[in-house]
Amino acid sequence: MRNLLPLFVGIGLLTACDALEQSQSQSDEVESTPYQIAEVQRRDIRVAVEAAGIIEPVTTVEVKSKASGEILDLRVDTGDEIAAGTLMAAIDQRVLSNALLQAQANLEVARARLTNAESQRERTNSLYEKQSVSQSEWEDSILEHATANSEVVTRKILVENAQIQLSDSNVTAPITGVVIERLVEQGQVISSPMGDVGGGTLLLKMADLGRVRVRMLVDEIDIGKVQPGVIAAVNVAAYSNRPFQGQVIKVEPQAVEQQNVTMFPVLIDIENVDRLLKPGMNAEVEVLVASRPQALSVPTAALRTQGDVFSAASVLGYSMDETKELLAAAPPLPVPEGGAAPRPSSPEGMTAEDAEMMAKIRDKFRSGERPNAQEMAFIRKMRGGEGAGPGGGRYGGGGRGAPGGPRSSSVASQFGGEYIVFTKRDGKYVPLHVRTGITDMDYSEVVAGLEENDEVLILPSASLVNAQEAFQQRMSGRMGIPGLSKSGRK
Repeated sequence: MRNLLPLFVGIGLLTACDALEQSQSQSDEVESTPYQIAEVQRRDIRVAVEAAGIIEPVTTVEVKSKASGEILDLRVDTGDEIAAGTLMAAIDQRVLSNALLQAQANLEVARARLTNAESQRERTNSLYEKQSVSQSEWEDSILEHATANSEVVTRKILVENAQIQLSDSNVTAPITGVVIERLVEQGQVISSPMGDVGGGTLLLKMADLGRVRVRMLVDEIDIGKVQPGVIAAVNVAAYSNRPFQGQVIKVEPQAVEQQNVTMFPVLIDIENVDRLLKPGMNAEVEVLVASRPQALSVPTAALRTQGDVFSAASVLGYSMDETKELLAAAPPLPVPEGGAAPRPSSPEGMTAEDAEMMAKIRDKFRSGERPNAQEMAFIRKMRGGEGAGPGGGRYGGGGRGAPGGPRSSSVASQFGGEYIVFTKRDGKYVPLHVRTGITDMDYSEVVAGLEENDEVLILPSASLVNAQEAFQQRMSGRMGIPGLSKSGRK
């Protein structure tokens, strides 16, 4: 047993050495390729804003009775679809009928008094002409006639009001719609809002369900992408395989706060012809902002801005000066259709000799050679200064378009821009200008600068790491995500 112990120890040491060498080999392999290679391919790119909401009617009416009394007949129930003008409830008319009879009787008395006043006035006028009565008696007769006439007008108004109140005892549907709520029962005594300071008794609620809407809350980060007129897809749990098409009709200007997150209410209008959507249903809404089927696309992680291109190039062994030279020699992007021409990367009035020199330098870069001092001075001259990048530093950051560029739509103002990618040319990976369109964050549409099946590198990006860290800090501060609390970060 003692003789076998050195053998076991030796085998263990050999195994440990092999494992260490294998681990070191794998580590060297990872360190030797600190990037990923991706191909430019065609794929569908969709940009949408998703949020949850509640189905609610566009038109809702509260039904009350102008007459007070007991409900003798209630003819509708929840879910009934009623046409406008249909009798829904009848209130006890006995008190109202008596009030109408009393008003009519008072009107007859007032008319009789007016007749007596007219006769008295005629007699007084005749005697006044003969100077048989004094002037004060004549004036009293005129005043009595006017008072009697005013009483008749007042009694007529009371009769008309009593007739209106009697007709109001029959509650009819104010709109064509569905009874969504019934708050009273037959036999219940109700009060009229005309004389009740509390607003009267609410009988029913009706809604027009032919057109409904979704009220959803959209985060302030995405609210800029949502505008009136944009098409939306609405899904409810009751009809999971049948999406409903809606349209954004309004973005509320006043924000609301939910769990320390600023949200904006957005209203989606939906035609509800089949009456399938009910008020109160939970809905999942997807507002389509932009769509590009089979668009030439590149991984968004491969895009670099002017600010982080040098750190990415250092991974490939390029110095800052070499990166500037490669960017200066890279072919310029075409002028976007309908947009302003990009700033030229060389002074105006370039001669044929200058163009020939530029082509010669570009060929040198592609073949892997370095330009001489004279050619380097020419490059700096064409760039118009040491620090300026190609096109005068016109690369956008954070997915924004070039400043001063065309903004033909809300999508154009939110997506796209000019970036830099590292792509394979003549067996070497060199920086190249590229213009992008819409992006779904994972992939970006290629508008100019790359072709299908081109290879691009996904290199480490300091700005990307910083942006992700800032986003995590912001979200942890808002919602308190476990593991991302502010106190736990170092």
